[in-house]
Amino acid sequence: QVELVESGGGLVQAGGSLRLFCVASGNALRFKFMGWYHQPPGRQRELIATITESGYTNYPDWTKGRFTISMNSAKNTMYLQMNNLEEDDTGTYYCYMGGWSADYWGRGTQITVSS
Repeated sequence: QVELVESGGGLVQAGGSLRLFCVASGNALRFKFMGWYHQPPGRQRELIATITESGYTNYPDWTKGRFTISMNSAKNTMYLQMNNLEEDDTGTYYCYMGGWSADYWGRGTQITVSS
């Protein structure tokens, strides 16, 4: 069983930055990829970025280079650096692990971007 715990959310002004953290714990922390998802209020969850165990990263085009995913394997921690935040970035951010035998989600961390 794997547990994912996100942190780093909060209230920020438009144009500001935040860094999210996802700490993984449990047995056999090997995975195909990990990722960050964003769920705006009243809308479906959307993919922001993914990273493989070897460090290969991928982003959808709409992120426009504002987000950077990274990982410290020694600390079992994944990060999301978010810059130039916009009001549409408001919502809940979830950490995801695509394991070899199961998938896992964190409970999310809330970000509110004010104008």
